[in-house]
Amino acid sequence: MANSKEKTKEQRIKSENTRLKGVFKDLDENKKKVVMPLIQKAAFMHVELEELQKVIEEEGCVCEYKNGENQYGTKKSPEVDVYNTMIKNYTAIIKTLAELAPAAPKKKKSGLALLREE
Repeated sequence: MANSKEKTKEQRIKSENTRLKGVFKDLDENKKKVVMPLIQKAAFMHVELEELQKVIEEEGCVCEYKNGENQYGTKKSPEVDVYNTMIKNYTAIIKTLAELAPAAPKKKKSGLALLREE
């Protein structure tokens, strides 16, 4: 049972969604229409990947199977397959979001730094 201090899955998704939206708060409205669905998907994937990672850490990357009466073996766990596929998709979404992110404002140089450049 989840600890009362632990956030639910929905709360964690909402928190990640809010965090990502904060990065894009200064984006113009046209780009926001493109970015918002990507943010929602990225937030969901982020939380799912964390959960899959916990399962993989606890149970390992391989699982045993029984195929027939006397055929036993090990195979890659289904969680690893899902994780690998999802991490590729998550990376692609984050890369797209990074390309659409507003540029960070340039820091003003101090008077001393300007004098040094002369």
